[in-house]
Amino acid sequence: MGDYPKIKAVTPLSDKRLRVTFVTGDIKVYDCSPLLAEETFGPLEDEVFFRNVYADRTGYGIVWTDNIDLSEAELWLHGVEE
Repeated sequence: MGDYPKIKAVTPLSDKRLRVTFVTGDIKVYDCSPLLAEETFGPLEDEVFFRNVYADRTGYGIVWTDNIDLSEAELWLHGVEE
C-alpha cells in the first residue's frame, strides 16, 4: 500500500457520484453506484443520506456514518480525474 494524498473536501454529485478534492489540488470523481450492490452501502441509495457525506477531519477518508466510509486510497485509485 502506498501513500495517497489526504482528502480536503468532498461534494456529492448526481447519479451517486462524488467530487473529491485532495490536499494536492487534484480533483477526482468517484462513482458510488457499484457499491450499492453491497449490503453495507445500501443506505447510500437514499439521496438525503448520500448527500450527508463529509471528509474525515484527518483527511484519511470520507464518512457517512461510523459504519459507512471510504478511504483516501479507494477514492484516489478508483476516482476519475476531472
